[in-house]
Amino acid sequence: MPIKKGTNPNHLPRGSIKKVEPIKRTEDIRAIKKFLSDNPRNFCLFTLGINTNLRASDLCRITFNMVSGLKPMDAIELKEKKTGKTRRITLNKACIRAINDLLDSQGYKEGDYLFRGQRGTILPTCVHALVKRWCRAINLKGNYGSHTLRKTFGYQQRVKYDVGILELMTCFNHSTQKQTLDYLCVQPEEIEKVYANEV
Repeated sequence: MPIKKGTNPNHLPRGSIKKVEPIKRTEDIRAIKKFLSDNPRNFCLFTLGINTNLRASDLCRITFNMVSGLKPMDAIELKEKKTGKTRRITLNKACIRAINDLLDSQGYKEGDYLFRGQRGTILPTCVHALVKRWCRAINLKGNYGSHTLRKTFGYQQRVKYDVGILELMTCFNHSTQKQTLDYLCVQPEEIEKVYANEV
């Protein structure tokens, strides 16, 4: 029996927003890395996504020229597509290893985009579909998409490395601490921990 227009239970009510989640558990991150280990492009895309605060639209615009010859803790500069602001992003060892493995696996020339598909650079919509596929492949329950990568960076920095909210606010260019806590999906967890403290 066909579904009447406007009655699909998988569609959200008009005007509502379903937020994607960060990947919270380290073992799930490891599982996705293992799943992607034989695909240098996707492994690099995932690694850069969860080790920087770049949006998918900016990850897709990284070029060979920007990353060729970099060493750990070197930085790239790019103009954010959404804000128009120039950002300086430092790349850690994991990023540089993944980039070098990708560069070694494919032939690149000056001006090439780092993340390429059959028809040129991949698009943010492709990143969104890829992240969903990777999360499904490891049976990760929840709502995931391209923004999951950026949120995972922030979540892990806050929960695993205890990076302060003020530093993360700066990373994400948020105007309030509440905005950052909501964005990273850590506020309910942190509030719950308060109630666990016995006085």
